[in-house]
Amino acid sequence: MDIGAGAREVDNAMPVFRFAPSPNGELHLGHAYSALLNHRLARDNQGKFLLRLEDIDLARCSLAYEEQIVEDLRFLGVDWDEGRRRQSEHFERYAEALDVLKHDSLVYPSFMTRGEVRRTAERFEEETAEPWPHDPDGVPLYPGLDRSLSEAERDERIAAGERFAWRLDTSAALALHPDLTWYEGGEGPNGETGTVPADPSAWGDFILARHDIPTSYHLAVVVDDALQGVTDVVRGRDLFFSTSAHRLLQALLGLPAPRYHHHDLILGDDGRKLSKSARDTSIRSLRAAGMTREDIVRLVGLEGLV
Repeated sequence: MDIGAGAREVDNAMPVFRFAPSPNGELHLGHAYSALLNHRLARDNQGKFLLRLEDIDLARCSLAYEEQIVEDLRFLGVDWDEGRRRQSEHFERYAEALDVLKHDSLVYPSFMTRGEVRRTAERFEEETAEPWPHDPDGVPLYPGLDRSLSEAERDERIAAGERFAWRLDTSAALALHPDLTWYEGGEGPNGETGTVPADPSAWGDFILARHDIPTSYHLAVVVDDALQGVTDVVRGRDLFFSTSAHRLLQALLGLPAPRYHHHDLILGDDGRKLSKSARDTSIRSLRAAGMTREDIVRLVGLEGLV
């Protein structure tokens, strides 16, 4: 990977990379690949390597998993600069970003549950025999029904204790930033590379915060990348399409755009992306089976790091 290629949109002389796992399960081979790759790129380019714990889901994340992640990374020979950043300790930062979007009338409270959105999509398909649009993750797009509620009705429902989520008014946001791109140093699922046009509309009015989690992955990751001065985001190809949503939020919040590099995924024997539930591919279980760091490095195809 040549981090000097492409138009640089970040004003930072030192390259900064990061590895950002969620401490809601054990690291597997896919995580090992991404951590080792980011670490080597940072060291080879005299840059920084940061460890961030994306633990906004307090119900599923735990300090026990975090310590296991730290232990596995040290086993792999991965060290990091600065202290660990836990997203759960910075909710106020994400709230500040959300307040900016509220002030600009770019977000609104949505009271429809995921189940209601799914049932709306199913009814539409039954009645029309036409497909309901889905986001890149395969989730039915939100129909936007709450976008037209009056401010008085919104306030009344919130005061009554109804649960809601803050959604981005993507159409209004795109009217302000219609032609976004990013620099892709890797390759997308369809061979996309170089300057890639962003398509945030593929996500519809995506969620920025929930009643029980005061931020979302999309909002937290762009705020953190900016605050930590991340210049190069190197991550799995499964997050390629998320970059469109991230570019829109960066533009709305006036944040710099890192360079992106989406790498191959480590797949299981069934050809699917590895899951934390598949314990046989976890670093912990491989260590218990007697594998060395060198064995795992070779297993993920990074023999040059041995």
